[in-house]
Amino acid sequence: MFGLVNKGLEDMVCSQYGEATWTEIKSKAEVQIEAFISMDAYPDEITYRLVDATSAVIKMPTTDVLEAFGKYWLLFTAAEGFGSLMAMAGDNFPEFLQNLDNLHARMGLSFPELQPPSFLCSHLETASLKLHYYSERPGLTPMVVGMLKGLGEKFDTDVNIQLTASKAQGSDHQELSIAHKPKCPFKQFLHQNNN
Repeated sequence: MFGLVNKGLEDMVCSQYGEATWTEIKSKAEVQIEAFISMDAYPDEITYRLVDATSAVIKMPTTDVLEAFGKYWLLFTAAEGFGSLMAMAGDNFPEFLQNLDNLHARMGLSFPELQPPSFLCSHLETASLKLHYYSERPGLTPMVVGMLKGLGEKFDTDVNIQLTASKAQGSDHQELSIAHKPKCPFKQFLHQNNN
């Protein structure tokens, strides 16, 4: 994974638990890297070790760490210079999800070695959809759930997410059924028509 991911995890931990906690996490994960470089690629194993160590040090289940990081990731990447790119991906929750692969393709211009997951929307209804999540990296579905919840907050939309198919059940990908409802439809209408 790119250093930006590890930097994001570091930023989340330091902002919520302090730098001493991050130092303890790196030590427990046996990670000797002083500072991660955003655009450099690092072995996925380092990220997994850091997540597991974060879970152990802050005494939070790994799935909860990943979900919290997914929500945090949206804020972090926007602050790291990807905010304008994210703004172009859509004006509402379902539109943004339909453009995730396009967003990753554009990010690939900055990160040529990027190996992002792939997302496909189906069963698009007024207030629901199915999100198909394809990834070679195991165990990151909770991070996706966190990102979806963060996007719900970004678009002032209530979201309810259910895992309806998974690799563990024999599927070739993860499938998430998502019910979504704007908290204030009129406010969202105004936002879309002022852009």
